Amino acid sequence: MSILVIGVAGGTGSGKTTVADEIVRRVGSDRIASVHQDRYYRDLSHLDPSRRALHNFDHPNAIEEALLVEHLGLLTSGRPAPLPVYDFADHVRSAEVEIVEPRPVVLLEGILILAITAIRNLIDVKLFVDTDSDIRLIRRLSRDLAERGRTVQSVIDQWCETVRPMHLEFVEPSKRYADLIIPEGGYNTVALDFVISRIERVLDRSP
Repeated sequence: MSILVIGVAGGTGSGKTTVADEIVRRVGSDRIASVHQDRYYRDLSHLDPSRRALHNFDHPNAIEEALLVEHLGLLTSGRPAPLPVYDFADHVRSAEVEIVEPRPVVLLEGILILAITAIRNLIDVKLFVDTDSDIRLIRRLSRDLAERGRTVQSVIDQWCETVRPMHLEFVEPSKRYADLIIPEGGYNTVALDFVISRIERVLDRSP
């Protein structure tokens, strides 16, 4: 069975997860193995907590590239993969793993997946969700306050010091590798219809 890898990239807060969730909803969770780049942040347990918070999580070096490539290889060869679990409050990797079974479609989501060559080369359909920076900042602020135990000032400081400059250096330029750029994210029904149609055609051809 040929397994299709869909990559959903874009800046933080761009609406990648909304697009990914809509793809899963319309294609069916029983046919999609979901993998998120954020699981593969390097473990920072060797650093003091105060230093962990200052780490640059928006640079490609923050991602354990080889492990993500290995797990994509397992899934695309029809084998289960033990995905890592990351603690975003403490910036450490859990001792636990989540076993994800192979499916006809692998859906990979993350800000840097098109910026890292070894990962990009494994993606069959490359999507880039394009959203204005002010909207992305508001969404990032809301998410980190609600889900990751952050303060307003820490989110703003991180945005100015690493998120914005890394977006301009790595994420935005990776847009040129996209097969399809999706403005307005999950609200762009025309783009989503096109993507779903492509997935369904591939699945219909699968034995």
